[in-house]
Formats: sequence, structure tokens, C-alpha cells
Amino acid sequence: MNAERDDDIDQSSAPLIDHLIELRSRLMWALAGFFVAFLVCFFFAKQIFNLLVIPFQWATQWAGLDADKVDLIYTAPQEFFFTQIKLAMFGGLVLAFPVIAMQVYKFVAPGLYRNERRAFMPFLIASPILFLIGAALVYFFFTPMVMWFFLSMQQVGPDNTVQISLLPKVSEYLGLIMTLILSFGLVFQLPVVTTLMARVGLLTSTGLADKRKYAIVAAFVAAAILTPPDPVSQIGLALPTILLYEIAIWAARMVERQREKEKTAQDETDEADQPTA
Repeated sequence: MNAERDDDIDQSSAPLIDHLIELRSRLMWALAGFFVAFLVCFFFAKQIFNLLVIPFQWATQWAGLDADKVDLIYTAPQEFFFTQIKLAMFGGLVLAFPVIAMQVYKFVAPGLYRNERRAFMPFLIASPILFLIGAALVYFFFTPMVMWFFLSMQQVGPDNTVQISLLPKVSEYLGLIMTLILSFGLVFQLPVVTTLMARVGLLTSTGLADKRKYAIVAAFVAAAILTPPDPVSQIGLALPTILLYEIAIWAARMVERQREKEKTAQDETDEADQPTA
């Protein structure tokens, strides 16, 4: 009796062990992809940082200052080194995201039906594209606007006035642009998340539309938390969030219409298969 019970326990634990082995394999591949991307980004950290400083130069030109005299400082010997590590980690995560997402998909895919896998793949492609759109919006527009706003507070005048100049630290500038990129990148995932939730029946377009006024308030609250304390970046994040919420409502409505068409087609097929009297 005890032998049979032990056999049952062994048989029930075998799938769990297989899943754990599969999970370990996927995690190792994901970590390996991140590590390789981290090394590449760390090797080119200075070049990447100089690329991220270009929006600051644009803001300097908008403020009527000399863009060739853009200065950033670091006040601790190890500050720029750790800034490069943070930059390499951030860039490595962005570069390795397709590998990480693919490993997650390969781990989850065996438990999905074929139609669920086909439905999941477009979102796997749309997610990084939307993140890159949000990052591009930050790089080409909002970072120059934010830095222009801060540069406009400088006091540069005749010799008899106190000179107040903006000299940002390399770590603080990197933290600012990383925060903006992550904030906009995550906000741009809103249509993907809501569409997936609508597919599984957790959200409806009607429910999203009814909560629109609360979503507008939440967008401004989130923008105040995620962005620096200036009106340019806060309004700049809140407005796209509200627009993306409207796109999410439209996407959920499209999902509901598609589901209704599939249901109607299935009902017609079932009626055609029924024997006639």
C-alpha cells in the first residue's frame, strides 16, 4: 500500500520537476542574453551616453545658448563608472528584451491552445514596437523640452549679476532620461495590456468607457509621480496616456466584435451540423 502511494507521489511530482527544469533552462537563456547585451552596452557606454546627451544639446540651442559648451559633471571619483554600469544594465535590458520575451513565450506556449498562441504572437511583436515609439518620443521631443525648461531658469547676465548656470551631474541626467523612457515605454503598453485582458474577458469596452473620468485623474497622478516636478513632462506624459486609453477602448471594442463574429460563425456551424428531422 505504501509502495503504491510512493509511486503515485513520484508520478505526480515528475511533471513539476520537468517544469522546474524547463524554467531553469529558460531563465539561463534569458540571463545569458542579458549578460551579453550588458557587456556590449558597457563596452560602448561612453558612446551611448554621448548619444543620450544630444537632446540636451538640442535644448541648449532652443534656449539660445552655445550647444558646443554643454557640460556635465561628476562629483565623486566612482560616480561616472557606476553611471556607465547603470547605463549598460538599462541598455542590456532593452536589447535583450526580445530574447527574454521569447523565452517567456516558449515556457508558456505549451500550456496554450493553438488559437491562443496565434492570438498571443501579435502582442509579442507589438509590445517592443510600442515601447520604442514611447522611447523615441522621449528622446526627440520631451527630453529637449524638459531640459529647455530647466535651462530657462539660468541667470546669465552682465558681470554685476550673480551667474546661476545649470551643470547637471552625469548620474542625475542619466536618471532623468531613464525615468522618462521607462515611464513612456510602460504607458505605451496600455493598449497591449487592455487588449489582452479584453480577450480573456477581464475587461470590456463599456467598462473602460465608464471609467474614463477616473482614468484621466489617474493619468495625471501617475504623471506627477513618474516624471520630474515640472509641468512640461507631467502634461507630456498625461496627455499621451489619455490618448492611449482611448485607443485601448477602441481595441477592446474590436476584440469584442471579433469574438461576436466567431461566436456567430460557430453557432451557424453547429446548426448546420445538426441532423434535419
